[in-house]
Amino acid sequence: MKFLEADLIKVDVVVESAEEAIQEAGNLLLNANLIEKDYVDAMIKSYRKNGAYFVLAPQIAIPHARPEDGVNEASVSFVKLKEPINFGNEMNDPVQLVFGLGASNSDEHLALLRKLTTLLNNSNNVDVLRNAKGYEDIKKLF
Repeated sequence: MKFLEADLIKVDVVVESAEEAIQEAGNLLLNANLIEKDYVDAMIKSYRKNGAYFVLAPQIAIPHARPEDGVNEASVSFVKLKEPINFGNEMNDPVQLVFGLGASNSDEHLALLRKLTTLLNNSNNVDVLRNAKGYEDIKKLF
């Protein structure tokens, strides 16, 4: 399981749309060979079809797709957007923190979500993520 490792984190990313933000988070997983290209496409298709259901808290999005869409290893990437962007979730927009999630089965999916939820339930941790200048700031959380 790869969870927010140095090569899976990018900060101050500039995007024009929610789809670009999803693409950035997915590309981190793709470049580390943790998912296949189809998985990134599936995350974007899911967003187009189902909307911003994965914007689970103020400023926080966790885009994902189904395991069969091309997950090689359970993993979570993180993209901090330079400027928050609207995903279309009235309660929790705009989003600044995007976590790309890839799980190859439902047990992994739940395990990754538990780890993320534990991290994000602490408002101090969310502040660290929002203000992070790089991996060095984020690794202090673990």
